[in-house]
Amino acid sequence: MNSLLNKVLRSKKGISPILATLLLIVIAVAAVIVTYAWVMTFTTTQTQQAGAVLSEANTRFYTDNSTRKIEVTLMNSGSADAKISKVYFGTSSGSLAEITDASFDPSNHIVTANGGSIRITLTYDWIGGTRYYFKFVTEAGQSLPYDKVAPSA
Repeated sequence: MNSLLNKVLRSKKGISPILATLLLIVIAVAAVIVTYAWVMTFTTTQTQQAGAVLSEANTRFYTDNSTRKIEVTLMNSGSADAKISKVYFGTSSGSLAEITDASFDPSNHIVTANGGSIRITLTYDWIGGTRYYFKFVTEAGQSLPYDKVAPSA
């Protein structure tokens, strides 16, 4: 019985060293391919988001037929287009309210790359000498906050 057990134990063999090496190489290559695909997707997304560089070019407080308005011109000096998705406005940086009735020129809300601009007009009964706070948010999640003091009449 003891010799039978020894014979059974000796007859069991593992995988050959060549097959084990090939298996490890295949697993390593698959891991590298998956990692490469993830890194390329991540960097492409981040590059597109960082491609738009918005800045405030001009803010004009004016009266049009007894209606007070604020016209903001934003410029994009980046290498990717940006679409303005939200506009916030208020009298303090901590209490900004979303403005849903702003008018955009161009109306598609897109600030084109490489020096493109967009005009956003808000109808608001502004008061001269008061500081107003603005925040513009793109679809990619970038935001441009700034403030301006309305001119005294």
